[in-house]
Amino acid sequence: MSGLPELAPTLVRWAPPPGAPPHLSVGLGRLEQATRGESLLVVSPDTAPGALLERVQDARRTGATILALSEGDPELEGMAHDALVIRAQPAPLSFDVAQHLVSSAAGERRARDTSLRARLARLLEVVSGPATGT
Repeated sequence: MSGLPELAPTLVRWAPPPGAPPHLSVGLGRLEQATRGESLLVVSPDTAPGALLERVQDARRTGATILALSEGDPELEGMAHDALVIRAQPAPLSFDVAQHLVSSAAGERRARDTSLRARLARLLEVVSGPATGT
């Protein structure tokens, strides 16, 4: 969305189906190739399985920055450099909507600062309107 080649994401899937198109067929082996300077956004609506956590920890050891979006997985949050928790219902937005908002904020082209949380807050204000004081 941003048009910046360095923000071209790779969707890594737990179990890509046979015959999936190339952009949907990247498996967990990609995490083993993560290098210093890369950022990984790990999205896990459920408790992350041990095999995923091991690969994420290995990527962190190589110098990759780990960002997490979960519904409250303490192990995943503990190994992430920054984590955003979306609590289960009743929440103002679903986990699926949160995934899309975070992706959009991460790719925002003209960010006034580098904080993902600040970019996400600006995006939420655009979508929902400014907060009003009481």
